[in-house]
Amino acid sequence: MSPPDVKAAADAGAADGPVLDDPDGALLIRFAAGDRDAAGLLTSRLAPRALGVAMRVLGNRAEAEDIAQEAMVRLWRQAEHWEPGRARLSTWLYRVVMNLCIDHKRRLRGGHVDLDAIPDPPDPSKSAAEKMQDGARQDALQAALMQLPERQRQAVVLRHIEDLPNPEIAGIMDISVEAVESLTARGKRALAALLAGRRAELGYSDG
Repeated sequence: MSPPDVKAAADAGAADGPVLDDPDGALLIRFAAGDRDAAGLLTSRLAPRALGVAMRVLGNRAEAEDIAQEAMVRLWRQAEHWEPGRARLSTWLYRVVMNLCIDHKRRLRGGHVDLDAIPDPPDPSKSAAEKMQDGARQDALQAALMQLPERQRQAVVLRHIEDLPNPEIAGIMDISVEAVESLTARGKRALAALLAGRRAELGYSDG
């Protein structure tokens, strides 16, 4: 049999149903019981997500790295108290990252904490010119995101970049599903308007 994947590793030793439905939560429980391998698996699964969301919300990699590191520290502290079935661990982590981003912006100066045009991830087989264009698209998207109001940006990042379902986003942002739908719709319209004048420059065809 091939080496177990992350889900199989998480399921090992998990007895109750709610844990089986959340492999990340099962890994956290294993970590709390002293399993060092579980810590490595959980870090590889969740740390990149925390960093990606923080980067999109803050627009600054160094700040995002600090936020992601703090979120993971809080995750390890949560291990002994984690209750299987209460919530998905990834949902809990996203919420921590969002709150840390908001607190960070408030400390800086207050004010605003603060998709169809989202480019695909870079393809290693692409030419140098194509890679440069992909980079320009990513930069343009980030610049446009930073012009959105705080809550719109959070909703758009979670829905259209992290690809989370609306009910999960509602739990992370502590708002209704209807509010999530409204924020993402307004955010997408705003992004389309902000990027409209750069379609040719960024290599998007008309139509």
